[in-house]
Amino acid sequence: MSDLMPLFPLPTVVLFPNVFLPLHIFEPRYREMVADSLAGDRVIGMVLLRPGWERNYEGRPAVYPVGCSGVITHFEKLADGRYNIILRGLQRFRILEEDHSRSYRLGIVEPLIERDLAADDRAVVRRQREKLEALLVPAIDKSAADPRSSAAMTDEDLVNALAQYLDLEPLEKQALLEKDCLRTRAESLVELLEMKIMIARTPGMSNVAH
Repeated sequence: MSDLMPLFPLPTVVLFPNVFLPLHIFEPRYREMVADSLAGDRVIGMVLLRPGWERNYEGRPAVYPVGCSGVITHFEKLADGRYNIILRGLQRFRILEEDHSRSYRLGIVEPLIERDLAADDRAVVRRQREKLEALLVPAIDKSAADPRSSAAMTDEDLVNALAQYLDLEPLEKQALLEKDCLRTRAESLVELLEMKIMIARTPGMSNVAH
């Protein structure tokens, strides 16, 4: 991962490592970003806009400092200059500062290395995976994840795919992305989903939650 990375901020999208994300690029500054990326290492950093971004979207509204880089695996340039691209998530990063030399946003970033898991951590992750698979058979059917192939996915890929594809709030996804290892991300995802299921099943609780 290079120290200087193009940043693509969006209000509702959070990318996770090794998960695919289709994007339609239409703003002139981000068309330039994609063209420059395709001429280089094809890496773009996805970051989430902080609340209140609407007041200054054309400028450089605040973003959360932790994002995820992605490599452009496929692209289509349309006749009017727009792009359809597919990113594959690579690695989490933290923005140290921004570079304002281009029309689009650039970040000076440092990679965030996932904490290694000990044997007992792996056992916990395996139990959390079993809970996720039990909870999410109906939800997986509605998502971009394919339940027929979930058994072949690694624990990390399954947890990250569910964190990205499930219908969670953007801030909930951002909180999951910021977890420093697979165990804490899996545990947090299970807790979040169990809470949502409990609220959905308990009359009146959905109103209290808001």
